[in-house]
Formats: sequence, structure tokens, C-alpha cells
Amino acid sequence: MNILVTGSSGFVGSAIVEYLKSRDQSVIRLVRDERIKGHDIAHWDPERGTIESERLVDIDAVVHLAGENLASGRWNAQRKARIRDSRVNGTLLLSETIAGLRPLPKVFLSASASGYYGDRNDEVLTEDSGSGDDFLANVVIEWESATKSASDVGIRVVTMRSGLVLHPDGGALKKMLPAYKLGIGGRLGDGTHYMPWITLHDMTRAILHILENDALIGPTIVATPNPVTNNEFTKSLGRAISRPTIFPMPRFILRLIFGEIADTVMASARMEPTKLLNSGFEFDHPEIGDALTEIFSK
Repeated sequence: MNILVTGSSGFVGSAIVEYLKSRDQSVIRLVRDERIKGHDIAHWDPERGTIESERLVDIDAVVHLAGENLASGRWNAQRKARIRDSRVNGTLLLSETIAGLRPLPKVFLSASASGYYGDRNDEVLTEDSGSGDDFLANVVIEWESATKSASDVGIRVVTMRSGLVLHPDGGALKKMLPAYKLGIGGRLGDGTHYMPWITLHDMTRAILHILENDALIGPTIVATPNPVTNNEFTKSLGRAISRPTIFPMPRFILRLIFGEIADTVMASARMEPTKLLNSGFEFDHPEIGDALTEIFSK
């Protein structure tokens, strides 16, 4: 396949580019930095609404992972606008652009998030479950809807509601590790909220599986069938790195330090990847204890 990838310099994006190339797939990176040049590079600027569509020739598939980092700063009105616009406006531009390509790409895989569901306690959530009603849930609703131009012309669209992607070299786990390695890590709040998760290894495998599986369409949960509470995650992480995890972080302290984003961090989403499992995908790392032990053994 000839695959267009956005967000290719990010944590997941860089890994999927490497993985796709290792599987003999051809990759074109859609980037914002005009200083980056190459035969496999195309440029775009979602804020200005520009894209080098002439470079997007004979694209078979699109993997869209670009978006403002949720945890790069305390949320205020300006940050929220950037979070929303980077996802919705970028997806609209890309969706409209690929809808005008000839021949059409066969599949458009667009990132989404567990934030669609909001805070749902211990309710088991599938692709058919309703949405939450907080800021992030509303952003995700708009984000997923922004793919409509592509689906309207017959492109198979998959919106990937992913969980926490685990690898020590990036994402949330990298940010957590310093405190845990010092032995001052612990549960967040009362630790009862569910954390949907997937290893980076399985995330890259799942993306290629979705691209190659025509039966998968629409919202698709990309997380293991074994979400864990924050208590379980904390204990498993402590065992994997041989450190105690005895210092809890009360919710009100998290709220004081991080503001509104703390509520998102502690939102409970007990997701079940029904579509992915029914399509025959098998996780190499389905259990949190084994997964953390494996990734820290390398």
C-alpha cells in the first residue's frame, strides 16, 4: 500500500511509520515543517487551510494522527481552542482533500480518543455506547464528524478510539516514570477509575490490521479487552520497575496543580474493543502485568 501519514514526528506516528516500512509498505509523510524535504514528503498547514494535494498521487490509505498534545499545558480558553481546532479543522481539511483525489484512497483511519465517553465509572463501553458531555467528549464528537467528506464519497472511514498507549520512551508513561523510579509514585485519587490501555507494539499492529481489514468501518475501539483500574495499573507498574507505589495523589491536589485536565486524566472508561476482536485481531500484550514487564525488560 501507498500510505499517507500525518503526525509522523509524534510518539505513535513515528512508530507507525517505522512499522509500516518494516512491513514493506510505502509511506508518504504529510508534515507542516517546510524545511523537511524529500520524495516521501508532502506539506500542509491546517491553520491556513493549505495542503500539497498534487503530491498525494495514488494514495491507497491515510493514517491521520496529528493533533495538539492534550497535556502540554494547563487548560484555558486559548488552549482549549487549539486542542479543538487542531483536531477538527485539520481533519476537515484532510477529509475534504482526499475526497477530491482520483483515484480515491480506499481507507481513511483517523485518530480519535477514549475521551468520547467521558467519565463512566465501571460501565462497560463499546462502539455503540453513547458519548459523554464534557469538553473533551464534545471535541471528539466534532473530530469524528469531520471525516464525513471522505465517507460521503465512499472511502472506508475508521475513527480509532484509542486508550493510553504504553511505552517507556513516550506518551504518558514516560512522564510518569521519574516519580515512580524515585519511589514516590502512587495511585491517582481513590484509584478506582478504569484506564483503557494498549502497548505501542500492539497499537502499530492494530493500525495495519485496520488498514487491511475491509470489515472494520466507523468508530473502533483500539485498546486491550482488559482495561484496569488505576489501582491495578499502579501496582503493576511498581512491580515491573521494582519500586514501591505508596504515595497517592488526591484528586483535589491534582486539580490544583493541573486544573481541568486532571478530570480528564481520572475519567473512567472501561472500554471493550468489540469490533477489533470480532475482526480477528489478537493482542500480543493483553494483560497489564505481562505487558509492563515485557516493555521494561527491553
